[in-house]
Amino acid sequence: MSPEHADRGGESPPAAAKPLPVLIAGGGVAALELALALHDLAPEHTELTVIAPNQEFVYRPYSVREPFAYAPAARYPLDRILREAKAAHVLDELAWVEPDARLVHTASGEQLPYGALGIAVGANARPRFTHAITIDDARLDELMHGLIQDVEEGAVRSLAFVIPARMAWPLPIYELALMTAARAFEMNVAAEITILTPEDTPLAIFGGKASDAVRALLKEAGIQTITSAYAEVVGSGEITVDPGDRRLVVDRIVALPELYGPAVRGIPSAKHGFVRVDRFGQVPDSGPVFAAGDAVDFPVKHGGISAQQADVAARSIAALAGAGVPREPFAPVLRGMLLTGSRRRYLSARITGGHGFASEIGDAPMWSPPGKIAARYLGPCLAGLDATTMAST
Repeated sequence: MSPEHADRGGESPPAAAKPLPVLIAGGGVAALELALALHDLAPEHTELTVIAPNQEFVYRPYSVREPFAYAPAARYPLDRILREAKAAHVLDELAWVEPDARLVHTASGEQLPYGALGIAVGANARPRFTHAITIDDARLDELMHGLIQDVEEGAVRSLAFVIPARMAWPLPIYELALMTAARAFEMNVAAEITILTPEDTPLAIFGGKASDAVRALLKEAGIQTITSAYAEVVGSGEITVDPGDRRLVVDRIVALPELYGPAVRGIPSAKHGFVRVDRFGQVPDSGPVFAAGDAVDFPVKHGGISAQQADVAARSIAALAGAGVPREPFAPVLRGMLLTGSRRRYLSARITGGHGFASEIGDAPMWSPPGKIAARYLGPCLAGLDATTMAST
């Protein structure tokens, strides 16, 4: 096998005159980043179709502000973004895959052939605790607005924010706790707020420097943080904590969900239904099938990481299509914007072995455009749509 052939993941490129038909399943960050990246890397070598059940893309990371009477998270017409990528939109949903036949079966019963497939369907969030408000960024205002009102009126005096052992992306818990503390202070209300996390230190994934700064922020806000805590919500307002056999009683409890993979029929699944990929974003033993985003068997679930995974998969597909683009392995850099109720903090770390190093935190953005999702292609696309909307109003 020639080095060029090997760099394309063992697949022979199609004839140069015929674009590679690429199906992308999903309508979130990873799917849109993948489509935009492929349009940039291999516009003449690929023909893009996105299968997604949604007609809007919602910028969900800002939904944590909605219970505090901020403007709703921005919404963008999906087809407007896909026009930027020159991608067709099939309003449907991935049901299952026949890798040997290179066919996607949709929820409506359609069969769609592909030359390469990108799976970016996200993960499924499930409540871990019965007696807690479970964060759902699609309806956070509905879930949390009444609680924040109760805090403002002094009806709720103690809250616990719980991160389960199988954590999702922990940043929203810290943001909600900090913004709740800030709102209570503004209303001159005494509220005892506790964060319980299995992490060794707050936001440990960002590394020591950033974690120390976050710990100081929490202390300044009067928030107690119990780390290395494996919590169980055993009743309304009642939490047990191991190790130490501790018990905590509070007025209300807010918790992160646990995430489970999509378990796509026809695609090999790792533990809990996530899709296993190699360092180039390709699903092993499945032909020209690639995956990115929360559906992937990678412990960090975050929009910026999803975008980086999509960029890796895009380069692999572009190489497969004969665009002369070399593949590059996944080398994640974690970037996060922390909303605190006052000034924003920007955190960055390179990830290795599940932990951060080269950790940074500051008041100024470390990436551009400075959104909560740092995405090479989707970020500028959304910024352009925002500018167009502002110019027309």
